[in-house]
Amino acid sequence: VQLQASGGGLVQPGGSLRLSCVASGSISRINSMNWYHQAPGKQRELVATITSRGVTNYADSVKGRFTISRDTAKNTVYLQMNSLKPEDTAVYYCNADVFNIHELRYRNHWGQGTQVTVSS
Repeated sequence: VQLQASGGGLVQPGGSLRLSCVASGSISRINSMNWYHQAPGKQRELVATITSRGVTNYADSVKGRFTISRDTAKNTVYLQMNSLKPEDTAVYYCNADVFNIHELRYRNHWGQGTQVTVSS
């Protein structure tokens, strides 16, 4: 199973970006899909999560500005980021719990990260 994140870049404060993350490989079903970010010198933090039923949860710092969504048929999770602030600058990682048909349990997988820089 591989997770491929894309959509990062440089944006001015107040701007928007949309991140995407596609899961590929031997996938029967995916439970939660998540976005984390890691700023320089800081620990990786959970930004947003969405369950298989579409229940979402957000870090307080992004509530009202970011929206997580998923396309189950495409094994893809999105993060729409609006009203971006300089403190949103970080590498953003996608993460998913994917059912392993050989081990008959969920395994957690990480994508490679995509850089988001908010600066004027």
